Amino acid sequence: MLVIVLENTTPRLRGRLTLWLLEIRAGVYVGDYSVKVRDMIWENVEAEFNDGNIQGSAIMIWSARNEIGFDFKVLGENRRIPREMDGIKLISFMPEIKTEE
Repeated sequence: MLVIVLENTTPRLRGRLTLWLLEIRAGVYVGDYSVKVRDMIWENVEAEFNDGNIQGSAIMIWSARNEIGFDFKVLGENRRIPREMDGIKLISFMPEIKTEE
């Protein structure tokens, strides 16, 4: 199982992902592919982010044979930061930036 979630991305990237994955909700894509195809899809997502056109974020989650049963990668700015502790990936939250009024 493969899931990709996009936030604040371009219509171009969203359309490109629909070539391989089913968009079950706005910005949420699912499919079931081999490691090679999964890596190719993620390379397409990274290429769009590297062009500098996207200020959003992306996360890819897939089934894996480990303690938690899945693994993931992230791109872009987000308050949720992946951390590895004792071989398990966890998420830590960055404090919210307050703007002065």
